[in-house]
Amino acid sequence: MGWFTAPDYWLSRLVFQRALAGVYLVAFLTAAVQFRALIGERGMLPVPRFVARAPFRRAPSVFQLHYTDRFFAACAWTGCAVSAALAAGLDSHLPLWAAMLLWAVPWVLYLSIVNVGQTWYGFGWESLLLEVGFLAVFLGNDTVAPPVVVLFLLRWVLFRVEFGAGLIKLRGDACWRKLTCLDFHHETQPMPGPLSWFFHHLPRPLHRIEVAANHVTQLLVPVLLFTPQPVATAAASLMIATQLWLVLSGNFSWLNWITIVLAVSAIRFPHTPPPTAGPPLWYEVTVIAVAALLLWLSHRPVRNMVSRRQIMNRSFDPLHLVNTYGAFGTVGRIRHEVVVEGTADAVPHEESGWREYEFRGKPGDPRRWPRQFAPYHLRLDWMMWFAALSPGYAEPWFGALVERLLENDRDTLRLLRRSPFPPDAPPRYIRARLFRYRYTTWRELRETGACWERTFVREYLPPTRLARAAQRP
Repeated sequence: MGWFTAPDYWLSRLVFQRALAGVYLVAFLTAAVQFRALIGERGMLPVPRFVARAPFRRAPSVFQLHYTDRFFAACAWTGCAVSAALAAGLDSHLPLWAAMLLWAVPWVLYLSIVNVGQTWYGFGWESLLLEVGFLAVFLGNDTVAPPVVVLFLLRWVLFRVEFGAGLIKLRGDACWRKLTCLDFHHETQPMPGPLSWFFHHLPRPLHRIEVAANHVTQLLVPVLLFTPQPVATAAASLMIATQLWLVLSGNFSWLNWITIVLAVSAIRFPHTPPPTAGPPLWYEVTVIAVAALLLWLSHRPVRNMVSRRQIMNRSFDPLHLVNTYGAFGTVGRIRHEVVVEGTADAVPHEESGWREYEFRGKPGDPRRWPRQFAPYHLRLDWMMWFAALSPGYAEPWFGALVERLLENDRDTLRLLRRSPFPPDAPPRYIRARLFRYRYTTWRELRETGACWERTFVREYLPPTRLARAAQRP
């Protein structure tokens, strides 16, 4: 079938595959480093407890069959190794069927992690990585030219990511329609980056332009992905530029990076494609069958997008084959942060020597400037942002976090930037307090050196001993 392949996209596929393997590597590294404290056997939400009540058909995972921390670590580090091999181009030196199997390995392993990750893996970019990673299995290697239908499906994913995000904004917070959301967003986003303070202080007319440009990029430009070249390349390039702007403005894990990777697949680079053999019949049949399945499954996210009750970041099947996406349908006007403190005093009171735990990414000390972590994902820090929005978000895990801090649990403390207590002297009490944070002004920054100003709001968790740590906040 002469229409089946698109040789002009050979370089696009190469860049896409190497970049996607890099995203996989970051995702597996995040899992390998953080899992023990989050979902390990002694984690805040242990996998064994989850799989005991979740049937395989609802959460398919190799960890349904067997789980130990050692086995999970082996799977995560195997994912790192395979991702690194793919990034280095190992698949290009294999037969087509072997390259497809190699690309299937990280997909199966990461699906297994996400499906037992519970709250810690409930982010939209997890499903996005799985959906894109599944398509990568069928994109082929140097033995065949890129199949047209898979390239189309990658654009279809990119369209849903951008268009869905645009619709959720228009239907959600009124500030998106009034072009005022960026007056607040850079200050209230989950994890600000080193430049977020400066983005927040840009002139308000420029914020209006940014929001208007966002609407154009997310609601109009995605349609151009399905037009002939060079228009589709121009549309994808504009999306990449927009995503790089977002990379500079905050820490959004690998969401922006995988969106950029998707956009690369729509760009036709000027080059001379190498000669390739015609695709084997079994490959054509497999790709067409998979494409037909995915297009049929797409009716669910399409129905969601056209619905007035549109939801965002939802998987419609346990394999995360076709999902719906979106972000920041609502933008907060006020930033709250949960500050966790401990004391060694036998009887806690307000004048006790309360010492603050420092998290790696979330705001804490007003004088500590935010750092760049993305595409690496600090899962605990992100969930602490949700905890500040409402104690209900923290109910499944916050009590366990307090308990681990009272024990000076080594794996939990590794998730933090600094513990105020030595390893052999854990605190006797832990408390949590809610503060309102706001960016300082230019004058305040010059006078105090602090990028944040914080004000006490209320008690979040009263002083708690080990026996009471499991109580909800």
